[in-house]
Amino acid sequence: MGLLSWIVLGLLVGAVAKLIVPGEDPGGCLTTIVIGMAGAVIGGFVGAQLGLGGVDGFDVKSLFLATGGSILLLLGYRALQGRKG
Repeated sequence: MGLLSWIVLGLLVGAVAKLIVPGEDPGGCLTTIVIGMAGAVIGGFVGAQLGLGGVDGFDVKSLFLATGGSILLLLGYRALQGRKG
């Protein structure tokens, strides 16, 4: 996947993660993209370790893995933000 694809995927799965996880949302659109992109990397790594494959493109498996990673990252980010405030 190219850079533009990762940005679009990051925005999509970051927004879905923010919709799924209730609570105060940190940051704006840029933070959503970064959380989504990093979450896709985390989801791809975890998926590869579990034998499910990685995040290879815009297919259902990749979207689920990326969204799962984004949810984990968002929960961790919120936990760190809560400790600072």
